[in-house]
Amino acid sequence: MTEAETLCLAEEAATHWEGCTAPRLLSHRENAVFAIALPEGRRGVLRLHRRGYQSVDAIRSELWWMAALAQAGIPVPGPETTRDGALLAHLDDGRVASVLGWVEGAPLGLGARPLDGSPAEQMTRFAGLGRAIGRLHVATDRLTLPQGFVRLRWDADSLLGPAPFWGRFWDHPAASDAEAILLQEARRFAREKLSAYAAAGGDMGLIHADLMRENVLFDGAQAHLIDFDDCGFGFRIYDLGTALVPNLEEPGLDAIATGLIEGYATERGLSAADLAMLPVFVMLRSLASVGWTMPRLDPHDPRIRAYLNRAVRTAHAVMEGRPLFRIG
Repeated sequence: MTEAETLCLAEEAATHWEGCTAPRLLSHRENAVFAIALPEGRRGVLRLHRRGYQSVDAIRSELWWMAALAQAGIPVPGPETTRDGALLAHLDDGRVASVLGWVEGAPLGLGARPLDGSPAEQMTRFAGLGRAIGRLHVATDRLTLPQGFVRLRWDADSLLGPAPFWGRFWDHPAASDAEAILLQEARRFAREKLSAYAAAGGDMGLIHADLMRENVLFDGAQAHLIDFDDCGFGFRIYDLGTALVPNLEEPGLDAIATGLIEGYATERGLSAADLAMLPVFVMLRSLASVGWTMPRLDPHDPRIRAYLNRAVRTAHAVMEGRPLFRIG
């Protein structure tokens, strides 16, 4: 679909919200995302949801959760209802659209670019992110989910089963024979560790599941969490692992990891078993990201090799018992 065709759809979608005008394309990845004008001088974000990625019930559940979190004072964008009081609008071509309130702030960082600031400054920012994640988990534990609430599960099957949600990373066509064997070994290793962690009562619940740098906006010292498109039920420590993965090559990684974990611990406890599993969840996310590239990126996109290299390095370190980072 061309950008002009996508804009036409956005203009159609905007008519479902009172005073929603002037859509301007911001990004087009899983969803097409537009900045829009809302009544009373407010701004918002219009999303045209990708066909086949999330069901209508799953998107509605995502929006319910975000509304409940915003009402509880968690710094996340809340949904705007349509003229008819619904969370979603159904478009003529079969797609669905939603509108969220605008969140002020600058992203924590951008993918594949070095982070700004000294290690001490990075530690402070990631402590703020850790606190925001902890508050999100605590607030969620206090909610009673409505009947019909459905979201995908970030469990062993969806990450490591025969048909992972983001793809069979061990079958990536860009992987060498040696890399494919290593990825299979990492898959088996992670499944064993995950099964033991779950059997021992590893903490599970609703998680954001995609806390990449671009999905964390800072307004001063306040971290806002955005883009809940991949949220679901999973191990809580996965949110921390996901936040660490883009920073594995940062010189200040130890400070980043320390800030993230200490910030989280101010809001919600972490056991020794949780901390011991954190490198495994970092590896899990790096593996899943390799699978994510297969249906989405051009075969010549340099990110494919970068993600494969990162997954291979991380898998080697975790399976050999070498620390990815040091806390404190």
